[in-house]
Amino acid sequence: MNQSRILVVDDEPQIQRFLKPSLTAAGYEVVEAGTGAEALKAVATQAPDLVILDLGLPDMDGKEIIANLRGWSDIPIVILSARDRESEKIAALDLGADDYVEKPFGIGELTARIRTALRHRGRRDAIPTVMEVDGLTIDPIKRIVSRGGELVHLTPKEYDLLLLLARHTGRVVTHRTLLTTVWGPAHGDDLHYLRVFIGQLRQKIEQDPTQPRIVRTEPGVGYRMAEQE
Repeated sequence: MNQSRILVVDDEPQIQRFLKPSLTAAGYEVVEAGTGAEALKAVATQAPDLVILDLGLPDMDGKEIIANLRGWSDIPIVILSARDRESEKIAALDLGADDYVEKPFGIGELTARIRTALRHRGRRDAIPTVMEVDGLTIDPIKRIVSRGGELVHLTPKEYDLLLLLARHTGRVVTHRTLLTTVWGPAHGDDLHYLRVFIGQLRQKIEQDPTQPRIVRTEPGVGYRMAEQE
């Protein structure tokens, strides 16, 4: 199996010194960049499979890099940053980042997020044929949701919400993205509206709605569908 190449973009030497041997030991090839300009050049010339990106760089904000890359590349981007404000996470994810890990971090968590992002490389616009998560089966072609062979009856909006999360399995989908995609731009700030529908959806699809295993909450940011079994 070909070795995945990861571009680590961070201006902190100690982070680079820690990540390179850790990721190499995990089986990845590592390319390094310390500035935004170096990062953009490396993506274009080194053909990495994934970018680990710090938001606080000396020459530009990391969100500018995300916006630039999303103009011409679907490369997975995992944010690794000390910025812990919800607004920073939401902005980065809305711009097209795949995931967000806060510093300080554990290498186990980071490599797990990397594996998830790599699994979805090249499938941003693809709809899985059939998905199974925690006993729930989703068939996007037939527009059928079932559990144990029995149909789960969803309203059109509930189904659209579930399918949007399913298309981004394992990745955080922000509140605004869910609201504007399913209900339209005018509902971008209707967070209470979204929570009501998520609650209704969980009542129908989760084995225990009080301990959801399929639709996970990312506090203050959005929701994430669990990985397919």
